Amino acid sequence: MMNKKIRWGILGTGRIAQKFASDLKYIEDAELHAVASRSKTNAAIFAQLYPAALQYDDYHTLAKDPQTDIIYVATPHGLHFEHVMLCLQHGKAVLCEKAFAVNSSQTKSMIAAAKEQKVFLMEALWSKFTPQWQKMTDIIHSGQLGEIKNVIINFGFVPQPPVAERLFSPALGGGTLLDIGVYNVFYALSALGKPDYIDARMTPASTGIDEQCAVLFRYNSGAMAQLFSSYCTHLATEADISGSKGRLRLTHRFYTPDSTLEFYPGRADSKVIVPVEQTEGFGYHYEARHAGDCLRKGLTESPVMTHADTVLLMETMDEIRRKAGIQYPADTK
Repeated sequence: MMNKKIRWGILGTGRIAQKFASDLKYIEDAELHAVASRSKTNAAIFAQLYPAALQYDDYHTLAKDPQTDIIYVATPHGLHFEHVMLCLQHGKAVLCEKAFAVNSSQTKSMIAAAKEQKVFLMEALWSKFTPQWQKMTDIIHSGQLGEIKNVIINFGFVPQPPVAERLFSPALGGGTLLDIGVYNVFYALSALGKPDYIDARMTPASTGIDEQCAVLFRYNSGAMAQLFSSYCTHLATEADISGSKGRLRLTHRFYTPDSTLEFYPGRADSKVIVPVEQTEGFGYHYEARHAGDCLRKGLTESPVMTHADTVLLMETMDEIRRKAGIQYPADTK
């Protein structure tokens, strides 16, 4: 399988699925083979915009398609468990969009099913595969920042009409934490590791999910992380990682390849722009290429975005939700 062209299936036809499909053209040994939607019309339109050999108006047929090597699950968070388990039950490798699931119980069941079927499963936390993230971690690990003392991340926007149902629906895993706050938590964990103490507060929307969420990580070392997500205001969507020797600022849309990395080795006005490789497309091809490489090597788990990474992220999100009082119907199942 080392030289095999990876044939992708995409489950779901929303905005992220469209970006992912668009970026597959930047991978020379990958192709979009099939797409599935619950709407025959949506599947047909998607397959026309992003040429696919096959189009299905149900997810089961895609899961059973013998020609599809791996399926990218791009449905709302609250449906990930159902759709990933469907694919795994048919022996299909899966790349599942973040947030991976609604809670850690679902996460562990999904991973256990993948291990039982001996098939590849990875959370599609695309940021971890971008040049910006790699450069950020290189700077942290090189010691240029010294001992990391604090992380401050804000991510917020005001949803514009027509507002997607998934944003505020408890059944679909709505709320800022699972949708955009997951990036804040992921970057804080990447810089500081698992926190020793977590505090969190939220402002509820009319549906009960978090319209805003404030999170504080504390560490026995004295380090802290302050994370804020909101559907009420347009925030800077930037990240600051500060240490005893310097500060690293990831500018607007910190989680994407579009962000600029600014290094401040001393005073606040001593800015150095960190050179980063320019990205084609949206940047989803990095994770797709990695998943394809894992399949060719016969791996069932990514060495970059491991199952343990996903479990830690979701367990941390569970604790944040417990402290903030954010609940979903799936928590009682």
